[in-house]
Amino acid sequence: MIPYHLPALLSESIAGLNLKPDGIYVDVTFGGGGHSRAILDHLTTGRLIAFDQDADAAANIINDERFTFLNQNFRYLKNNLRYIGISNIDGLIADLGVSFHQFDENERGFSFRSDAELDMRMNRQASVKASDILRTYDEEQLANVFFRYGELTSSRKLAGAIVKARTTKPVITTADMMSALEGLVPKRDENKFYARLFQALRIEVNHELEALKEMLTQALEILKAGGRIAVITYHSLEDRLVKNFIRTGNFEGESEKDFYGNVTAPFRAVNRKVIVPSEKEIEENSRARSARLRIAEKI
Repeated sequence: MIPYHLPALLSESIAGLNLKPDGIYVDVTFGGGGHSRAILDHLTTGRLIAFDQDADAAANIINDERFTFLNQNFRYLKNNLRYIGISNIDGLIADLGVSFHQFDENERGFSFRSDAELDMRMNRQASVKASDILRTYDEEQLANVFFRYGELTSSRKLAGAIVKARTTKPVITTADMMSALEGLVPKRDENKFYARLFQALRIEVNHELEALKEMLTQALEILKAGGRIAVITYHSLEDRLVKNFIRTGNFEGESEKDFYGNVTAPFRAVNRKVIVPSEKEIEENSRARSARLRIAEKI
């Protein structure tokens, strides 16, 4: 049986949270529940609240009175916690990767390795699929998505090819898109190219960077002094936002100073250097290869 998800950097992220047995913690990306179960192992009278906007994750709910599952997008972190009577927390973990389950369920359309409709919705109740974006965005909008979220330098050519192809046949499936882009895909880096292209569409469909910014901003508000966050990212766009926010308290990375010229920051970085998986972990879980962990403590 294929696991729902193997959590990346599990021991490192759990250790980084510096868990207190009676603390209140939040796992904003529940998925298969790997990180959540590890947190519960360290709690006695504490409490764990888990978020996941993908309804499929509910199949992994943990039967434990200390555990609460919320089928919600983590961008609504603060309001959902307030609704269940929580205003402050001791720590938060976020694993921003797509789960094995989402990649391996062909009909979800997250993987370029299978031919399926280009869906890519984390929340299947959302109205816009990746195929809708390819159908309705104009050439400039598509180019912006490919360049901004996939960092593809050939974004304008790719957008032009999609727009041209859809005049004769809708671009709905993986095969449709590959056919439309034939001749524009670098043969030596084909997998890397499609990974970036799918990343760009997935980020646009799920508004991932906006949601990440909102979650981090709210996490800072509700985190107790001395509380910690542990965030695992999988590409440079996410990692840059997390790094800047930890270092400066904003997403542009611009340091703010007090009246005396001292740099003010809301966090202390626990790991000065980003934590990456060991060779052993990569051997056991190749999908962890791009994982990057940053841990910070609120001052």
